[in-house]
Amino acid sequence: MAYPSDLKYTKEHEWIKVNGKNAAVGITNHAQEQLGDIVFVDLPKVGTEITAGKPFGSIESVKAVSDVYAPISGTVTEVNSELTSAPEKINQNAHSAWMVKIAIKNPAELNGLLSAADYEKFVAEEG
Repeated sequence: MAYPSDLKYTKEHEWIKVNGKNAAVGITNHAQEQLGDIVFVDLPKVGTEITAGKPFGSIESVKAVSDVYAPISGTVTEVNSELTSAPEKINQNAHSAWMVKIAIKNPAELNGLLSAADYEKFVAEEG
């Protein structure tokens, strides 16, 4: 699968789409394929501080419960409440089903993330 080039990726299979000083965060298509049918999403409240590399929520699928990790540090400004009643939207289009939007605390942290090409290579090597 071709991963969108306007996103940055983590080795924990999250994506981030930066828009100025804000960003949307979700999980990758690879992650949702590994999880299978997603049945529940637990997300933080608006105002929550999240830290790069630390869990900020979880996803429950028919197979397992998995943590979702923050790609960078910031403050949650918006939560995708649609996912509470329709978590399957992540399975339908993982790269458009954002989970949280954050105000970026340290833009330099973006430098440690993977490009689409690097993420595709990582997934291929991991498999």
